[in-house]
Amino acid sequence: MDASGERCRGPVPLVMTGSLVPYELLVRTELASLGYAAASVTDAVRMMRRLSAWMERREFAPAELTPPRVEEFLAFRRAVCRSEPVARRSLGAVIRVLRGSGIVPAPAPAGGGAVEELLADYGAYLRGERGLAAESVRCYCGQARKFLAVLPDPLEESLVRLDAARVTAFMVRHTADADSVWSAKALVTAVRSLLRYLHVDGRIPASLTGAVPSVAGWRLGSLPRGLPPQEISALLAAPDLGTPAGRRDRAVLTVLARLGLRGAEVAALRLSDIDWHAGEIAVRGKGSRIERLPLPAEVGEALAGYLTGARPRCSATAVFVTVRAPYQALTGTCIRAIMGRACDRAGLPRLGAHRLRHSLATAILRAGAPLPEVGQVLRHRSQLSTAIYAKVDHAALRTLAQPWPEGGAR
Repeated sequence: MDASGERCRGPVPLVMTGSLVPYELLVRTELASLGYAAASVTDAVRMMRRLSAWMERREFAPAELTPPRVEEFLAFRRAVCRSEPVARRSLGAVIRVLRGSGIVPAPAPAGGGAVEELLADYGAYLRGERGLAAESVRCYCGQARKFLAVLPDPLEESLVRLDAARVTAFMVRHTADADSVWSAKALVTAVRSLLRYLHVDGRIPASLTGAVPSVAGWRLGSLPRGLPPQEISALLAAPDLGTPAGRRDRAVLTVLARLGLRGAEVAALRLSDIDWHAGEIAVRGKGSRIERLPLPAEVGEALAGYLTGARPRCSATAVFVTVRAPYQALTGTCIRAIMGRACDRAGLPRLGAHRLRHSLATAILRAGAPLPEVGQVLRHRSQLSTAIYAKVDHAALRTLAQPWPEGGAR
């Protein structure tokens, strides 16, 4: 059994042999700079020695270490080693360093080069021309990929021949399979945006946005679903404060619940956004707007506890980072996962992070604040976005209800 816990046949090479010899120091230095523990660096170098020896026997050069050959090596390791996850994790760290330095080839883009190239241009347009946040760009591109994936190759010719009938047929088929009205609406919005971009960029001859049918769904047709205070308390108490991940998750949930931030906004927080002296926090909201909010004591304590006692020392500027090296900023998907784990530990059904935003708005309204103040807290640009919360203000709605006519039908 080696230091990584693997029970393997054959000794670990004592020194590096083969074509990866010149890169051992590079891997050691890079992994250490990324924050890997000394034991993890040792395990990665052990795996690098095995990989280099395997390549030497098969006469592979580093430039020939393609993703299929990496998988071939892992298959070889599975045959002689019981712990593939450990082997894959250690090898993954080595391959990332070698790929980042251009020593071994990177994997080909998933889904075809033409589609990925177009999506990269489309994403740059959304960021630069439309000013969309990173999470919005990710969602738009994900929906656009569904549409582009059904077009036959070559993509350029399919776009030139694209017509309204094909667009409508795609939308009817895919919106019928959507999980909810909101999922269908997200697809409609993204495909219309993509078609506008394709027309402006000259990739399709005519604007086809009119061929995208609307989804039946009425504004203010549903109620915002908040959580009662006891369930919010259970969520905040769910993370294990004895671990760095638990203290980070508690801080994330506290920011969501007490400031009403969106998940992507929590992921986008930077260390420089917190003004401890002024008691304020800067939030990067929709449309690339930066707005300042007061920093409540509960939120400040949760953030300070995480930053001083649980956040790893690293060069990342994000407030919330991964607990394992290489340390990277959390994404909106990570925030949703934190919310999901808290729900599981609190004995609640899995809920989205947005539910805490609804809960804060509902609590403020029921405490007697008018709707405009709720909109200010949630940073809505339009009062129409806040109007839906009027439905949960039962005390105010009772003043509008007319008495039932005496003797009328019941």
